[in-house]
Amino acid sequence: MADMKKALFKAGKKIFDKSPEPVKEKIEEKVKEKAKEKFVEATEEKLQGKMNEASEKLGRAKDENAEKVHGKAEEAKGKVQDVLLSVRDKLGNVKEAGDEFQKKMSSSSSSDKKKVKGYNDIKSARKIKSSTDIKSSVKIKSSNDIKSSSSVRTMGSGPKGE
Repeated sequence: MADMKKALFKAGKKIFDKSPEPVKEKIEEKVKEKAKEKFVEATEEKLQGKMNEASEKLGRAKDENAEKVHGKAEEAKGKVQDVLLSVRDKLGNVKEAGDEFQKKMSSSSSSDKKKVKGYNDIKSARKIKSSTDIKSSVKIKSSNDIKSSSSVRTMGSGPKGE
């Protein structure tokens, strides 16, 4: 096949060399047009092939990414649900602690000092001492006013027991 092409090429060249000048110019124009068409066709085919290949790669990458995204979304959904469940449990515990605190607050009385005081135990303005209720320096006892052991009354003695 290659030998046949070589032989045809040689024959065409001999015909071209023996042709008159105006025919040579037309042949050159035709050859140039054909070469240009072949080049354009070959280039278009190569570009089309490369574009198809790129398109296929892009499609595969898109599918792979879609699978990864769906997988990650499912994983994230599971994690969010776990977090929400733990938050719900913690809020339940907080609610229980709040209910217990509320019970302690409502059952609190002034005689029970260990429990948390309620609003009933807060002093009112009438119960707070004023400046007139504070002892003056004259009313404070001195060391002379301290009783000795002989001046202390015993249980059976005193004005009522006599």
